[in-house]
Amino acid sequence: MTNGVKERLKELGLKPSKRLGQHFLVNSSIAARQVDEASITSDDVVLEIGPGLGILTEEIVQRAKKTIVVEKERAFKGYLEGRFKEFDFRVIQGDFLEVDVPKFDKVVSNIPFNISSPLTFKLLDQNFKTGVLMYQKEFADRMVAEVGGSDYSRLSVMVSTKARVKKLFDVSRNNFFPPPRVDASVVYIEPGRSEYDITYEDIYSDVVRELFNYRRKTIKNALKYGFGLDIKTDFPFRNQRVEKLSPVEINRLVETLVDDGYLGT
Repeated sequence: MTNGVKERLKELGLKPSKRLGQHFLVNSSIAARQVDEASITSDDVVLEIGPGLGILTEEIVQRAKKTIVVEKERAFKGYLEGRFKEFDFRVIQGDFLEVDVPKFDKVVSNIPFNISSPLTFKLLDQNFKTGVLMYQKEFADRMVAEVGGSDYSRLSVMVSTKARVKKLFDVSRNNFFPPPRVDASVVYIEPGRSEYDITYEDIYSDVVRELFNYRRKTIKNALKYGFGLDIKTDFPFRNQRVEKLSPVEINRLVETLVDDGYLGT
């Protein structure tokens, strides 16, 4: 089942781009479920990134006040504008990582797997209500991982400082054309600061990066290997493993590192 995708691509003179990581969703019931999960209303301005041939867009425009899509492939722009001309619909042609994003209320997208991380953190710098995004399953598992789990990672920690996330459902690779090598997962995102204040944001990010280079090491060894620090015997969490440290505890660790003069601001 390709739901007419092959034929429409042929009409446009296009083939799925490996360079752009193009895999087109062909199961419209999955698109409908994504939009249901987003609870889109007639008051919402909705952003979609990488709409391609518009299988998800078709569901969004029926419910949203206005739909804004960002599409890198120039050949899709005219096709989408023609297909959805009866709706309040706008196409921004360009790379999402490079364009200015207009104000929107919700984001619903099947995003290119190859830019998942920078795309997510650019989104989380925007002011919006909620998002329903489809990721590579492995990436999604790391986004929502709990402390101490096998998927708990730098990504888990950094996402937790900017949003609350939960996985909604998995999507088999067989629902795409061409099928990717991996399955996908749909994630619900509610942006917002964490329940604790990050005192030293830049240092927090640097420390998280270095700690998770040595996630199975103790904190004292991770700080030694990552920063060349020899910390005191009474230092908090000194003998705890990196993978067992929660985001809140990492924040306390960073505050102590700065306050005790181990790292400068």
